[in-house]
Amino acid sequence: MNKKTKKRILGIVLIGIFVAMGIVLYLFNMPQRDVQASKIDFRISAKEIVAEYLANADSANDKYLQEEGDSKILAVTGTVASIDTDLNNQKVVLLKNADEEAGVSSTFMAETNSNAEALQIGDKVTIKGVIRSGAGYDEDLDLYEDVIMEKCDVLKE
Repeated sequence: MNKKTKKRILGIVLIGIFVAMGIVLYLFNMPQRDVQASKIDFRISAKEIVAEYLANADSANDKYLQEEGDSKILAVTGTVASIDTDLNNQKVVLLKNADEEAGVSSTFMAETNSNAEALQIGDKVTIKGVIRSGAGYDEDLDLYEDVIMEKCDVLKE
């Protein structure tokens, strides 16, 4: 291989590295979706959304997910059954009535954690967020799974 060919190959490799770095920087710095500043697509009760997912998950996904796979923005109303903190120090509020098998688990963000701290078990609240997964039933474990919402905040109406 002569010296001119080696320089061409090195140039192509360097251009490839710069293009790859540009793509990574673009994706890493892409603006994040501001769920709390966006308009609400659906208002629904925790009981209704759980029932929709348990009846037909595909139909519920068609209704609550956008074509790109992002969730539409929901305002879910329900009764606070529990308040926990996850490993990332984010508050997790479960909306569920005592007689229901599954509920809506709502994970707050660092910026909205303080709003969840004011909640009490038994409070009726409306929480705004996006769905990560729907409710389901695992026959092998005989266990119901909750609707999982994230990027949540208490909606003050």
